[in-house]
Amino acid sequence: MNIIEKYGFTDEIKSSENNLGKLIWARVTSQHRDLYQVVTNQGFVPAKISGKMNHQIVNTTEYPAVGDWVLVSVEANSTGIIRKLWPRKSILAREASGNDSSGQIIASNIDTIFICMSLNTNFNPRRVERYLTMAWDSGAIPVVVLTKSDLCADVTAKLQELEDVCMGVDTVACSVETKVGLDEIATYIKPQKTVAFIGSSGVGKSSLINWFLEDSELKTKQVREGDDKGRHTTTSRQLLLLPNGGIVIDTPGMRELQLFVGNLSKTFEDITELAKECRFRDCSHQNEPGCAVKEAVKDGRLDADRLKSYLKLQREMSYSKMNSRQLENEKINQAFGSKKAMKKSRKHMQQIKRR
Repeated sequence: MNIIEKYGFTDEIKSSENNLGKLIWARVTSQHRDLYQVVTNQGFVPAKISGKMNHQIVNTTEYPAVGDWVLVSVEANSTGIIRKLWPRKSILAREASGNDSSGQIIASNIDTIFICMSLNTNFNPRRVERYLTMAWDSGAIPVVVLTKSDLCADVTAKLQELEDVCMGVDTVACSVETKVGLDEIATYIKPQKTVAFIGSSGVGKSSLINWFLEDSELKTKQVREGDDKGRHTTTSRQLLLLPNGGIVIDTPGMRELQLFVGNLSKTFEDITELAKECRFRDCSHQNEPGCAVKEAVKDGRLDADRLKSYLKLQREMSYSKMNSRQLENEKINQAFGSKKAMKKSRKHMQQIKRR
């Protein structure tokens, strides 16, 4: 087996390009701003995208990301020039930081996504819903990994809290300290298949990967005393080859995950099914009569917080597709109903202040 085959190169990828010329296949293993490291059959080389490719890019999601397969030329100084990006079979993306509502690729060409959440004060079912919405849209299979089970007094109760949230999703409770659950996670990591670990800062992603690496290649730190909040130590995404032949992508901890794309209908299948019984096909599940979803909340079949989370994520995803003016108008509509109503409300408040 040659080098890039170990990193997941398949006959499907190979047959997609018949006339390579002087170009060779490579996979992106790390990225630092506009500089990349790629692995080829000759080994690892630093790389950057070509001027032509850079000129043709119109969206930030079109730039190469960790996990991508690319065609490169290797210059005399042993620097790779990325000329072409192979179509991704799966994409894990979030909204970029800032106000431009652009997407940011976290990783690509993943087979399994491990959504990590610790069983200490980091535990939050609503956070799992957010990550699952992103993961189901990616094209990869999500697995929820509950870390630090040794710090939890009642793991069974936590698992019960996630029953509705994790419908149809495998869930594993584990601890690097006691080694509980690690063999179960290992069953998802197959040779030449790519997995990614995502989650908040300090939940133990790097410690898990270190265990599978059988080394301490990734730096880890203890959580802060007193608040159980982690100090994430992975500062950039990187793709690593595991001793068992599996491929892992480690990602920096995310203190805040803003959705860029997502699959709400899959994450909230219970609400999707209930919505089929609503009187109106475009029911927003808020104030309409004959809403089966609100009725389910009323009689206890659906948790009110779960519906609240669904509506919040639905609004967030609609915002990500708007420009600044559309976003402003939508927020006004959410708060006041219309611009006219907003102006009327402001006028009323001004009159009150004058009294």
